[in-house]
Amino acid sequence: MTGELDLSGYAFLRDGLLKVAADTPPCLIADINGLVLSEYSPAAVFPLVARRIGDWPGIPFLLVTHQGVQVRALHDHGVDRFVPVHPDVEAAERQPVPIRQFAQRVLSRSEDAPVVARAFVRERAERWGVPELVYDGTLVATELVTNVIQHTTFCPEIHLELRSGMLTIAVSDDSPRPAVLLERAGSTSPGLGLRIVADAARVWGSSPRWSGGKIVWAVLATGRRDRHDG
Repeated sequence: MTGELDLSGYAFLRDGLLKVAADTPPCLIADINGLVLSEYSPAAVFPLVARRIGDWPGIPFLLVTHQGVQVRALHDHGVDRFVPVHPDVEAAERQPVPIRQFAQRVLSRSEDAPVVARAFVRERAERWGVPELVYDGTLVATELVTNVIQHTTFCPEIHLELRSGMLTIAVSDDSPRPAVLLERAGSTSPGLGLRIVADAARVWGSSPRWSGGKIVWAVLATGRRDRHDG
């Protein structure tokens, strides 16, 4: 990152970091050595990003700087209470990342796409030892894939991930139009699919991706922690 962090660049920086995170890298590391911080800089953007990506994609967010003035500024703003600060990228990369299992599949634009998505979720949930999430997982996958087929011209891509006893079902497409939960006046009005997703999930959202398009995701919890997480 370069330039001066001020109010005019707050939203650009926030949205840029969130878009990078939406491509689900193992972790998100921001090198801020080239960023100018002052006592008036909106440094709260960094804890905000850390909170936003905490549930999904659930990856660590870390800052890198070797400048003492920046380290002090981050401390004075209270940023280092929420976002780890490392002296270099190599040190940041050594921080442990959550143990996770991941699978993805590109689906065709056909009536069979939701059926294939359900089978994919069922097979992975059983293989990963979370059969209790099969019902909600297949329900969510059906609605997310159906939304892509009905409301875009793109092929849906389904992503599954298990970490810390939580199963994420995410479906991406190349449309920039976000998925929005609408208030429904009745059982026949639009929006039933996302309402089902919202009711089944621990948390859900629609996020633009740096690589283009968007990804709509939902996190389901087993109520237990992975044995590797302590």
